Amino acid sequence: MAHEERPAGNPGRATLLNVVIVVAALYFARLVFIPIALAILLSFLLAPLVLRLRHWGLGRVPSTLLVVLLSFLLVGVITTVMASQMTDVAKKIPEYQQNIRQKLQTIRKSGGGLINRVTRVAHNVTDELTPAPPPKNQPPEERPVPVEIHKAPFSPFEIVQKVLGSVLNVVLMLLVVIVFVIFMLIQREDLRDRLIRLGGAGRLHVTTQALDDAAHRLSRYLLAQLVVNISFGVLAGIALYFVHVPNPFLWGMVAALLRYVPYLGIWIAAALPAMLAFALEQGWVKVPVIFGIYFAIDLLMYNFVEPYLYGSSTGISPLAILVAAVFWTWLWGGVGLLLAMPLTVCLAVVGRHVPSLEFLGIILSDDPVLRPETRFYQRMLAMDLEEAAGVAEEFLKGKSLEEVEDVVIIPALSLAEEDRHRGRLEERREQFILENTRIVVEHLAERAEELVAGNGAGKVLKDKAETEKQNNGTDEIKPEEASVVCIPARDEADEIAAKMLEQLLLKRGIKARSLSCASLAGECLEQIKNGPAKIACVAVVPPFGYMHARYLCRRLRAEFPDMKIVAAVLTEREVGELRQRQPKIIADELASSLKEAMTAVLSLLPTGKAAPPATVSAT
Repeated sequence: MAHEERPAGNPGRATLLNVVIVVAALYFARLVFIPIALAILLSFLLAPLVLRLRHWGLGRVPSTLLVVLLSFLLVGVITTVMASQMTDVAKKIPEYQQNIRQKLQTIRKSGGGLINRVTRVAHNVTDELTPAPPPKNQPPEERPVPVEIHKAPFSPFEIVQKVLGSVLNVVLMLLVVIVFVIFMLIQREDLRDRLIRLGGAGRLHVTTQALDDAAHRLSRYLLAQLVVNISFGVLAGIALYFVHVPNPFLWGMVAALLRYVPYLGIWIAAALPAMLAFALEQGWVKVPVIFGIYFAIDLLMYNFVEPYLYGSSTGISPLAILVAAVFWTWLWGGVGLLLAMPLTVCLAVVGRHVPSLEFLGIILSDDPVLRPETRFYQRMLAMDLEEAAGVAEEFLKGKSLEEVEDVVIIPALSLAEEDRHRGRLEERREQFILENTRIVVEHLAERAEELVAGNGAGKVLKDKAETEKQNNGTDEIKPEEASVVCIPARDEADEIAAKMLEQLLLKRGIKARSLSCASLAGECLEQIKNGPAKIACVAVVPPFGYMHARYLCRRLRAEFPDMKIVAAVLTEREVGELRQRQPKIIADELASSLKEAMTAVLSLLPTGKAAPPATVSAT
C-alpha cells in the first residue's frame, strides 16, 4: 500500500506554536524560573570578579565563595542602611501633617470658584443619574432582604502567619538564588560545555559564538549599568543635599535602584523626595527643582556616560526595551521588570545566531534590518525622493563617491531591472526611479566633498525641475575632446551607470563622455568615429544585458581594432567569475564595479594621460 504524501508543515506556524508553549511554561512555572533567571543574571555580573581572583592564583571554590559572600554582605549593608533611613523618615511624617493640610487649603483657595464649580457639576451629574424616590402616596415596593456576609476579623495569629509567610517566601527565594549562583560560578565551564552539547556537535561554531556573544554583552551591560546607576545615585544624593532635602543618602540609593526600571524608574525616584519636599517646605519651589535635577542628571548620563560605557554592548532598540519591559512585567511581575533588559539581550543574541528564531533578532535588535541598497530602492518604489537621497547621503559619510555608487545605486538599479523584466514594476514607478536616480547621482557628484566630510547631510534635495535645468546648463565634453567614451549596453539603467563612470573619470581629470541609450549600436559607432577616443567602456547593469554588452564589445572590436575596450558588468561577482562565463566578452579588461572599471581605464590610458589620484574620500 502506497503511503500518501502529506504536505510539509508550515515552519512559521510551528515556530509560533513553540513560542506560545515557551511563554506558557514561563508563566505557569514562574516560581521555578524566576530564581534561575536571577541566579543567571547575578552569575554574569560576578563572573568577571571570580575569573580575576582565579587568575591571581586563588582556587575556583574559594574565589566563588569570597565573591558571593562579599556581594551579599554589601547588599545586606545597603538594605540595613536604607531601612534605618526609611524608619527615620517615617518618624518625621506626623510632623509634616499640618504643613500638608495648609498647602491643600491653599490649593483649594487658589482655585477660586473653579474647584467649587467642578464639585457642583459632579454632584449634579450624580443626582441626575440617581433614580428619583417613589411618591409618598404610593405603597412601597417589596424588595428582597439583602444578605450580607461578614468575615470575622483577622486574629493576631493570622496576621503574624501571613507576614511571616511572605517574609519566609522571600528568604527562601534568596537562599535558592544564592545556592544557584554559587554552583553556576563553580561549574561555569561544565555548564558551558553542556549547553554546547545541547546545541549539537555539528553546530559547535554557532553555539560557541552565541554563548560568547551573550556572555560578553550581558557582562559588559550589567557592569556598565551598575556604574551608571551608582553614579546617578551619587549625583542625585549630592544635589538633594545642597537643596536641603532630608535624608539625601536614602534618596540617592533609591534613585540608583529604581533606575534599573526602564524609563519610569527615575521619575518614581524623583517623585519620592519631591513629595517629601512638598510636605516639609512652606513654598513650592523645591518640587520642580527636584524634578529638574533628576532630568538634568539623566540627560548627562544618557548623552555622555552611557554612550562611553555601553557602546554597542546591548544592541537593543529603544522600542524593544519598552515592549520587553511591559511583557516581562506581565509575565513575572516586578521581578520581570528588573530582568527585562538582560533577558531581552539574551533573546536578541539567540535571534542573531539561530535561523529559526531570526525574527527575534529582527524585532529586538537595533541593527539595520534592510541593506542600504534595499532601503534606497524601497524609498524609490514609494516615490519618496527626499528620503532616498537621504539614504545615499548618509552612506556617503566617511566613504568615497564610487563606494556609494557601487554599493547603493547600482544594486538598486539591478533590483529595478529585475522587477521590470518580470512585470512587477509599473511604468510610472519605473520612470520615477530612473529619472530620479539620475538626479540623485548628479546631486551626489556635485556635493561629494561636502557629504564625505559629514557636512550638509540632511539638506533638502533640489527640486527636480531646477536640477534638470542646472544639468542642462552645464558644459559637456565635446566628442572631439573626449579620450574615453562610456557606452550603455542597452537601456536607461545602463545609461545611468555610464554617466556615473563618466563623472568619476572627470573627477580624476580625464576627459570622458557618455552616450545615450536611445542610440542604436550603429549610431554609437558613428559617434565614436567622430572623436579621438582611445578607450571605450561598455557599462551594463545586471541581471540582464550581458548578451547586449557582449554584442556591443564585438562590434567595437571589429570596427576599431586599435581601441582599448573595458567591459563593466556591474555585478556582485568577482572578475574571475566573469572571465569564466560563457560566451565570453571580447574586451581588454573586465570589471565588476565602477571602481574596478575606473582603475582599468586608468591602466589603459597612454603615459601622461592619467591624472594623479583624486578620488573623493574621507580625510
